Amino acid sequence: METRREHDFLGELEIPADIYYGIQTYRALENFKITGHVISSFPEMIQSLAYVKKAAATANMQIGVLPENIGKAICAACDEIIAGKLHDQFPVDCLQGGAGTSTNMNANEVIANRALEIMGHKKGEYEYCHPNNHVNCSQSTNDAYPTALRLALYIKLTKLMEDLLYLQQGFAEKGKEFADVVKMGRTQLQDAVPMTLGMEFSSYATTLGEDITRLEEARNLVLEINMGATAIGTGICSPMGYAPLVVKALREITGIPVTSSSNLIEATWDTGAYVQVSGVLKRTATKISKICSDLRLLSSGPRTGLNEINLPQLQPGSSIMPGKVNPVMPEVVNQICFDIIGKDVSISIASEAGQLELNVMEPLMAFCLFTGVERLGRGARALQDRCIRGITANRDRCRQMVEHSIGIVTALNPYIGYESSAAIAKEALATGASVYDLVLQHKLLTREQMDEILSPENMLHPRNA
Repeated sequence: METRREHDFLGELEIPADIYYGIQTYRALENFKITGHVISSFPEMIQSLAYVKKAAATANMQIGVLPENIGKAICAACDEIIAGKLHDQFPVDCLQGGAGTSTNMNANEVIANRALEIMGHKKGEYEYCHPNNHVNCSQSTNDAYPTALRLALYIKLTKLMEDLLYLQQGFAEKGKEFADVVKMGRTQLQDAVPMTLGMEFSSYATTLGEDITRLEEARNLVLEINMGATAIGTGICSPMGYAPLVVKALREITGIPVTSSSNLIEATWDTGAYVQVSGVLKRTATKISKICSDLRLLSSGPRTGLNEINLPQLQPGSSIMPGKVNPVMPEVVNQICFDIIGKDVSISIASEAGQLELNVMEPLMAFCLFTGVERLGRGARALQDRCIRGITANRDRCRQMVEHSIGIVTALNPYIGYESSAAIAKEALATGASVYDLVLQHKLLTREQMDEILSPENMLHPRNA
């Protein structure tokens, strides 16, 4: 295998001549064989690194600290990465020490070597375009990496909101389809009062709409960036006027309305935005998981459960029990949500673990957030496509349970009082008689009054006694 020799201040290494990354990335590959998930698993992060490097080169050329021929080659290399090329040249593990330095240097080396080719030079001829001196000009990992992370998270959250809206619309459609299906509502898994299946599904749509709004609010928190901070927020090694120029360039390149923090010292160590996003993500996952558990209960049976709805039959459910079909889509989404809830703890601890002027645990926060957002989005779409869309209602079963429920006695409270209603409920449970027959037997109401009061449709909304 043909190689080229590269060096850093730790020494020299022979690395494959055809790769675009260099010695620092190569060392990271040897050191961080941890998760098996490499940073190229998240293309938004690779594109965002290229956005940052292009914006920095643009600002540096405007100020005059980067020769134009080198700056233009860097921008051209970044454009290729933004377009999806060379992503296989980002092999560093997502979990790494060094506060993201390995990721930043991976980008610097790939961009430098591609820029060298664009300029007519060979990979590794860093005297013409250097990963640190040119691609990383006026930057530190401590502002380049978190800015790329925030851009990537903004893009991923935008996609998640679209996925959740897709699921919300699915629930809303079922709410309309099932608007006339009368069923028993339940509290503490006990009979409560009648409602419609449409009301139940509409409530799922409403709660998802609320969380989409909360996610949008949290997403806006990541728009504040610390580009120009360099190492700790003082801007050392960057020229006068660079910070506003690089933020402006980043806005123009990405179309994302990023703003510069008013305090770059604080912005360099503060990871509160990630904690907030994680908290909202956990909230959303918690509610979606609850909905999935509801779907499993409502479809339980088919003979010995609630059996109010039918989920699409997707695959055999047992290797030993013939005919068994499991609610596999709600189950897998439950597990996605459990994972996100657990990741929220990791993100909280990682954020607290920041010390003095930097938080070195951002790679873990990025990994947890990226995987959580991605999986929840995929889960939402799979749940809609493979489950919600195909749900049908067992109308007769729902109606039968309403008519035979003790819970409808609640509707009698305004007419015969709580004590009499409780006595009727107790007797119905003890004897197996219906609430309807017992009220008539005790001459508490006439048949005409009972038919009106206990009409399920009349119990779905407030009315005067």
